[in-house]
Amino acid sequence: MYIFTISAHFMIVTLVAVDHHLHKPMYILLANFSMLQVLYTNVTVPKMLNALLTQHKEISLSSCLAQFYFLFGFGAAENCLLAVMAYDRYVAICRPLHYPTQMSGQNSLKLAFGAWVGGLLAAFPPAVWISTLRFCFPNFIDHFFCDYAPLVKLSCEDTSEGEFAFMVMSWSVILGCFFLIMLSYTFIVCQKKAFITCASHLAVVAIYYGTVIFMYIRPTSHIRFTMDKVVSVFYCVVTPLLNPIIYCLRNQEVKVAFMKTLQMLL
Repeated sequence: MYIFTISAHFMIVTLVAVDHHLHKPMYILLANFSMLQVLYTNVTVPKMLNALLTQHKEISLSSCLAQFYFLFGFGAAENCLLAVMAYDRYVAICRPLHYPTQMSGQNSLKLAFGAWVGGLLAAFPPAVWISTLRFCFPNFIDHFFCDYAPLVKLSCEDTSEGEFAFMVMSWSVILGCFFLIMLSYTFIVCQKKAFITCASHLAVVAIYYGTVIFMYIRPTSHIRFTMDKVVSVFYCVVTPLLNPIIYCLRNQEVKVAFMKTLQMLL
């Protein structure tokens, strides 16, 4: 699953880069989304696979903090990029005459860059706060990666203020982006004939937010949720696997570009 996920997303990035027919805002954003998925998956899965294969389950504090930061940084950037992709579809369907100017290649790159920077900046304050905590012995993380709730549970200090700040940040990023996505689709759904063209993006949004909202839009440090690890596997492993399948199967231009590239290689 890991090899297929990485290969599929790199294939999308490569197709967008080499096929001039895909040099459009929608596919530029899709290539950025695929690169985010590659990085997001590589934050957790290789370490998990190494632990399963070697039974060496230790992680240094610095590596744990780095994993925490990049997991939430890339996750927040993914939220922002999904909102940008929804806006792209809104302009294309509801304001087609303005699309060439509002979503030019340069503007789409700026929006994608803003999503990357915004996500990495949003994850910085909670990562700094986590790094200042004093952890109790034994330092056993009841998870397969350094997630927020297991780390907070290890702390010997009062974490109520930090938890509140993290909750505000999570709500702002996740629900803020989700609201913008739903607002875009509220306008799109009025264009009944055009709505089907956004089905692949909407499917990705539904899968992603269905798990992320469950994990982070609720208090987690005082209550033990036995389903957390199962849900985490879903959004860390299964969702990145499904995304390229959904986009490629429902997108004729991507399939044509793939066949052309395959014929050139053969």
